[in-house]
Amino acid sequence: MPQAIWNGVAIAKTDDTVIVEGNHYFPKEDVPAQFLKPSATTTMCPWKGVAHYYTIVAGGAENPDAAWYYPDPKPAAAEIKDRIAFWKGVKIS
Repeated sequence: MPQAIWNGVAIAKTDDTVIVEGNHYFPKEDVPAQFLKPSATTTMCPWKGVAHYYTIVAGGAENPDAAWYYPDPKPAAAEIKDRIAFWKGVKIS
């Protein structure tokens, strides 16, 4: 079962990830809200749409903009709606 680990804490675990461009997208309901702090950061992907970010909060530390999601992805990326992906030192195992 894939899990996302940062700062020694399992911040997400599921048997239902979608892999896009090498990134595991976890269902939002499998990432406890206590580990996510909204961020004002956004970026634009030409084929997925506008990405929004979260700062990860775990183990007494914060990892700014280390999680992202597409609240309204373009049709080509519809499979990642309501899913969260990670980077910036978050290990997927």
